[in-house]
Amino acid sequence: MRRKTFLHRAASMLVAVGAVTALTSGPLHAQSAVEVPFYFPVAVGGPITKIIDGYANEFMKTNPGIKVTPIYAGTYQETIVKALTAHKSGNPPVTSVLLSTDMFTLIDEDAIVPFDNHVKGTQDQAWLKSFYPAFMLNSQTGGKTWGIPFQRSTVVMYWNKEAFKEAGLDPNQPPTTWAELKSMATKLTKKDAGGKVTQYGVQIPSSGFPYWLFQTLTTTNGVVLANEAGNQVTYDHPKVVEALQYWVDLGKEDVHPKGVVEWGTTPKDFFERKAAIIFTTTGNLTNIRGNAKFDFGVAMIPSNTRKGSPTGGGNFYIFKKSTAEQQAAAVRFIQWMTQPERAAQWSIDTGYVATSPAAYDTPALKKYTADFPPALVARDQLPHSVAELSTHDNQRVTKALNDGLQAALTGTKTPAQAMKDAQAEANRLLRGYK
Repeated sequence: MRRKTFLHRAASMLVAVGAVTALTSGPLHAQSAVEVPFYFPVAVGGPITKIIDGYANEFMKTNPGIKVTPIYAGTYQETIVKALTAHKSGNPPVTSVLLSTDMFTLIDEDAIVPFDNHVKGTQDQAWLKSFYPAFMLNSQTGGKTWGIPFQRSTVVMYWNKEAFKEAGLDPNQPPTTWAELKSMATKLTKKDAGGKVTQYGVQIPSSGFPYWLFQTLTTTNGVVLANEAGNQVTYDHPKVVEALQYWVDLGKEDVHPKGVVEWGTTPKDFFERKAAIIFTTTGNLTNIRGNAKFDFGVAMIPSNTRKGSPTGGGNFYIFKKSTAEQQAAAVRFIQWMTQPERAAQWSIDTGYVATSPAAYDTPALKKYTADFPPALVARDQLPHSVAELSTHDNQRVTKALNDGLQAALTGTKTPAQAMKDAQAEANRLLRGYK
């Protein structure tokens, strides 16, 4: 989806020409040249860079006094490192798409400004309230809005309908509960004459972002991993341990790959029929639609005590060490990028969730979802969704959980011990934020 590494693209020298018209949140001085370097994490390669370049060029045609230059900075992790390094050197981007979970880190580094500083009028306030509430859980804190949802997602389940038929299962009835998932995965698992698995029943990635995929299990087991203030986690909660034990047991029963499962290769394993059911981002929807040579379905994550998934993906942020004019220009660009028609087309082109209900009312997205109903699954899951794990000192607190998950999945610790150790490390890291 989301987060493969790509070649870096150097920024060109910026020369802006023309006059700048007024922004709803405040005037930009006439005859000013406003430069807006824009960091963007590339997640799916060439087509995305062409789309973003096209958006920037289209925006500049109608806003000739603003020069937006997309800078493709690699993965999400690489992009935030570059953005914070640039911030500390005094030369940050004006805006960047970074993970929604980076919000606390960016606030703690005093790197960003809230959008409330620039959104004043009735029309602007309506825009701020136009996004799905689930996406704002990772965008607001302390009564302020720090991020604007753009490249957002949930985790969904994909299944191979042909594999279901071969296993004697109804191809139009995917598992809806943990018990059904385990039962169907057992029937879907294939082995060769030597006993080697050639097709796993289910595959849930555990590299790169294990915590995010794990949240599909903790959420559906009725527990949230962090509080809203971002200073307390529940890694050692009995329901968290139970969720991890379920994941480990899938591997022990040979219906799921043992050990660590690669994030990046999971869609390919699905294409190649090495896995009959996979959990991955809705951001892979267009990728899977274009590459799967068989009929497939998309469904919500199977529940245990409730439905649900974490949200995921990236927000727009505005960096503090840019000028007032640059910040105002960036807000205008972000408002333009998140208009319903553009959000609808972005969803069609990429598979990410359109971030506002209004986008789903556009003729383009109505037609697309009528022709391809799986595109509505992630949207329909939003009322059940929770915030992606995000805390102060987020990278280290999340790493504590990731390390615990991988220890349990590789068998070096029991789920209970792994989560006890992860909780102790998180408590140590968060002590200063209580």
